[in-house]
Amino acid sequence: MYQLLTGLSIVEVSSFVASPTAGLYCAQMGAEVIRIDDRRGGLDYRRYMMTREGRSLSWENLNRAKKSVALDLQTAKGRELAVLLAQQTGQVITNLPVESFMAHERIAAGRPDLVSVRIMGWHDGRQAMDFTVNAASGYPLMTGPEEWDRESAHPVNQILPAWDFITGAYCAFALMAGLRHRDATGQGSELRVPLGDVAIGTAFNAGAAAEMLYRGDDRERIGNAIWGAFGRDFRSRDGKRIMVAALTPKQWKATVEAFGLGDAVAALEAELGVSFLASDHHRFVHRHRLFDLFQRAAEGFDYADLAARLTRAGATFEHYRTMHEMARDPDLVTGNPLFGPSPANPSGFEYPAPRSFAHIPDRKAGDPLPAPYLGQHSEEVLTERLGMSSGQIATLIDQGVVGTSDRNPA
Repeated sequence: MYQLLTGLSIVEVSSFVASPTAGLYCAQMGAEVIRIDDRRGGLDYRRYMMTREGRSLSWENLNRAKKSVALDLQTAKGRELAVLLAQQTGQVITNLPVESFMAHERIAAGRPDLVSVRIMGWHDGRQAMDFTVNAASGYPLMTGPEEWDRESAHPVNQILPAWDFITGAYCAFALMAGLRHRDATGQGSELRVPLGDVAIGTAFNAGAAAEMLYRGDDRERIGNAIWGAFGRDFRSRDGKRIMVAALTPKQWKATVEAFGLGDAVAALEAELGVSFLASDHHRFVHRHRLFDLFQRAAEGFDYADLAARLTRAGATFEHYRTMHEMARDPDLVTGNPLFGPSPANPSGFEYPAPRSFAHIPDRKAGDPLPAPYLGQHSEEVLTERLGMSSGQIATLIDQGVVGTSDRNPA
């Protein structure tokens, strides 16, 4: 991993996806991220799917390269230690409630230049999760086959918690903005990022919400087609499905060439009095006529031949894979420099681990680091950050306030 954030320490008190993602991205750039959990394991510590060894693969991957401190956060002493660690460190990422023991004002009372990033549900304090804010966004009611009846068709939820991951990335950015402001002014900041605002704001940033207001109605469902451009899945003669996208004149010319449809497309243009090369608009408006042409052409090729033609022409395409196929694909994973060797995962299961998504051409990326065992760094962090003696820590362990590594749980 790259060491762009070497020297930056961050306390993370979080669970589930968005908040741990923010810490993960910082850790992958070299920050020391100290995750504080309840010593019994946080809300996400045993999140499905669990390995036979009782380790959550979700938790393991969202917490790579972090340190783990386990405290009894149901006790006043455990919460006091969490606050002290946050005060000493000066940077906090959390998704605990605004008025929790990790309230910004409480920590900032001992650290006025504190920069905290807090992930919320909705801006008014209501709870939310990715799948509930997605329901509010309108996207599930635009998703599905175009032949579905508009009034009676059910919503289609996305399986990827996209809003969580977007929020996590935005929070990493927000933390960096807060730190830059502190460097310039000496002032701390509390940055609250509601998950719901990320979803609704993104719909407006994308222009989609403005479009609905302009048209005074909702979009129709369009199945697997790309909205406003030419693109859809097509089936080859041997039954393989391939996604093709042509958003630019260059991509359009390459796609027509690869499918061998130059004459047929020219004839359709003459019939309709339009130029598909000149306009994304016409390619979308007349998509059904074009889709028929391209699907008939696709049925004349086996996938390997069609893929070779698309590649030679410089078209934009990809064939559909299951995620199991993706995870074993040499181009996407096993031969991709994004991935490094499997670290010593707490689960004991070996598999490729991603480095930072950002690539720095003139710097060598280090190998991915493992997630910690719960409580693995409790003694180290309490010693280094709070100056506690081994005797003091031993007393807290005996009292059940501090937890140590669960590598070999009883």
